[in-house]
Amino acid sequence: MQPTLSEQWITVCALDDIPRQGSRVVTRASGNVAVFRSHDDQVFALLDHCPHKGGPLSQGMVHGHTVTCPLHSWHIDLTTGEARAPDKGCARHFPVRVEAGWVMLGL
Repeated sequence: MQPTLSEQWITVCALDDIPRQGSRVVTRASGNVAVFRSHDDQVFALLDHCPHKGGPLSQGMVHGHTVTCPLHSWHIDLTTGEARAPDKGCARHFPVRVEAGWVMLGL
């Protein structure tokens, strides 16, 4: 039986390689993925592309469970990828988990 896409996980890095309230980028031909770590050590993954003008979300400021796009200050929810009101749009989000201190990304 072939695994589905949701069953394919890659090891990205150690959790400690991502600073709290920071990010790391996973380079992919189909679009880079920004992996974020919040102040409370939760990990999130979004397409590294703001839904507004395509700014690199990985270069934005993380606060709580939100990242602010560095280009036009859109606030993107790290859990869902949804822009916070009054803005509208969504960055694709990816499943991510931490196992034994390693960050795993579902592709």
